[in-house]
Amino acid sequence: MTATPAVAPPTSPRIATGPRGVPILGVMVEARKDILGWLKRTVAEHGIVAQYRCPWRAYLVTHPDGLKHVLQDNVKNYTKEHISYSMLRRIVGDGLLTSGGETWLKQRRLAQPAFHRARISAMADHMVKATAELSEHWAASQRAGEPRHAGQDMMALTLRIVGEALLGTNVRAETEAVAVSFNLISEQSVERFRALRFIPPILPTAYDRAYRQATRALNDVVTRVIAQRRERMEDRGDLLSMFMLAKDEETGEQMDDVHLRNEVLTMLLAGHETTATALSWAWLLLEQNPDAERKLHEELDSVLGGRLPTADDVPKLVYTRRVLDETMRLYPPVYLLSRKVVEEDVICGYQILAGSTIDISPYATHRLPEFWPDPERFDPDRFSPEQVAARPRYAYFPFLGGPRQCIGNNFALMEGTLILATLAQRHRPRMVAGYTPTPEPLITLRPSGDLPVRITSR
Repeated sequence: MTATPAVAPPTSPRIATGPRGVPILGVMVEARKDILGWLKRTVAEHGIVAQYRCPWRAYLVTHPDGLKHVLQDNVKNYTKEHISYSMLRRIVGDGLLTSGGETWLKQRRLAQPAFHRARISAMADHMVKATAELSEHWAASQRAGEPRHAGQDMMALTLRIVGEALLGTNVRAETEAVAVSFNLISEQSVERFRALRFIPPILPTAYDRAYRQATRALNDVVTRVIAQRRERMEDRGDLLSMFMLAKDEETGEQMDDVHLRNEVLTMLLAGHETTATALSWAWLLLEQNPDAERKLHEELDSVLGGRLPTADDVPKLVYTRRVLDETMRLYPPVYLLSRKVVEEDVICGYQILAGSTIDISPYATHRLPEFWPDPERFDPDRFSPEQVAARPRYAYFPFLGGPRQCIGNNFALMEGTLILATLAQRHRPRMVAGYTPTPEPLITLRPSGDLPVRITSR
């Protein structure tokens, strides 16, 4: 595959076209019925930069050159002062996911050492141990002839892993409460955004009360652990220890309890949801693509020979990683995000007005046929070194990029590789009869119905 030339800007900026929508609400009515279909239609009909109202002025930017400009080259002009991040702050506060400017820079400096590769690799045995326990539950369900909900299993597993990695304590007792709370918050947040219901959940209604109770339950878990750890400050080898003991090299400051809470909630929630979603889709795609599943099994037999994987095996599990990458190309957990435009700009030759919104969609960009021939086909070999080198950097960006790239990307990739390798060595989940998977675009892009499966042996 040859690289597509960069977009050459014209001598004067063009005005982007886009779907017209309806008065006042713009494209919101159509988009909230089928956001994924709307994204694909908008790109197909209006190209790499489309303009519309929703009801504010917005631009959908999908070409890698434009994404590089927004996420890397002119990143200060595209901020997180957008209503979607304001709604996220109700859950996780002003943490790395939602903050900007000096607040973000300070928190990033404090958090970065916790994600050093050596530190993450030390967590591999814990990841595999937790996955091996799930493998035994799967085997028991197979013997009993009972179906599983693989989506729920992946959520519970990744929540346990990230919870113990963050907090250094067994959070299985709280896992169900945290998962229920986050599911409610995720569903309500999407419903509120699509209904343009941006006011805080302060009304004395059952709907708002449920939201407040869910956020309070999440806060209680994290606040209790932080208080316990403050009583005895020591490095227990987990991420919370790193956060609590880290000092800003320039100021000598440490994270206070509010910032600790914000970062732990951010990583606890965002960290487990995204990996679990990707793994759920991987099981579906492997069942639907027997050749890819066969190649995966051949690699696992060759590298592991029936034993459990370790951190040292991760670089050798090349095809396993490609399966994850191709899964996140087709179904990126974060499928749509937005930025607020500070000053007027030009992207890919198109005028971008100050005060407007830039919408970015990995789901749409990952399907551009000039970079991804036959884009709906599942083909992990798209991520061979030769094909990766032939594509622009931002043709594939499940973890975004630039200075705001996800700080936990290496943790997530190692975790996903180890989980997939551990379970796929022994099991082949198969969809139950009558189940038809469809994408469910909530905060992340989940498969519908929690993925009911029957566990079969290899």
